[in-house]
Amino acid sequence: MEKSLKKYFPIFAGPTLIAFLIAFIVPFFVGLYLSLTKFTTLTNAKWVGVDNYVRAFTGTSGFVHALGFTTLVSAISIVTVNLGAFCLAYLLTRKLRGTNIFRSVFFMPNLIGGIVLGYTWQVMLNEFLQRWDKTITYDWHLGLAGLVMLVNWQLMGYMMIIYIAGLQNVPPELIEAAQIDGAGKWQTLRSVTIPMVMPSITICLFLTLANTFKMYDQNLALTNGDPLKQTQMAALNIVDLMYNQPGKQGVAQAEAVVFFVIVSVIAVLQLRATRSKEVDA
Repeated sequence: MEKSLKKYFPIFAGPTLIAFLIAFIVPFFVGLYLSLTKFTTLTNAKWVGVDNYVRAFTGTSGFVHALGFTTLVSAISIVTVNLGAFCLAYLLTRKLRGTNIFRSVFFMPNLIGGIVLGYTWQVMLNEFLQRWDKTITYDWHLGLAGLVMLVNWQLMGYMMIIYIAGLQNVPPELIEAAQIDGAGKWQTLRSVTIPMVMPSITICLFLTLANTFKMYDQNLALTNGDPLKQTQMAALNIVDLMYNQPGKQGVAQAEAVVFFVIVSVIAVLQLRATRSKEVDA
């Protein structure tokens, strides 16, 4: 059996590894090189060293502000999305009537594209804010609230499904044993249920982090960075710099590399922190 696996491993894994090499590894190193050059196309790149990285953090690209705003949106969304999703999952595993219908309804927004969601929420929020002669781009606080609401509406149903799967795998005898020992509902939830669903929490935190940090299309459709690029998130800032500001392609590429490193480090730290809780559980 082991010999057969070794024999056929290149056949089955080879295409995937080749695709990963072509679609990710090669572009990454090309992008890393371009971040150290001034270029408009691949053929006219001129080496400038770390100048692009310096300009990204000290120039007028707005990357630092965009990074801070992205972090703010992500931090709020990670808490609200996962708290809301866990509460919904907990309620929908209580054997209530019509739970399958509610699961489908809450999951459906995840199937809608980001651009469609962005423009739909823009219309709805502008219609609501019109009562006070304002729009979603009147103030950056409104833009922040709109983005957080959009992310919650889109992602909460998806995370809810993952939490439901985790809750359904909690052995009923553990719950019964805790109740026999005199534990209340809150104690049972905190000391038994949550530790048992830590794998689901790990996955949901990672997915929420990844989706919010790299958010582009929703940001573009809802606020497009307005007012005055105050609601511009990092991905939108990089694309805007790359395609709308001639001569700054190298700076945009440097920002992309920095953005990738930051997201990777945060994701690794989050995974290590939550997985350590799984071990303790």
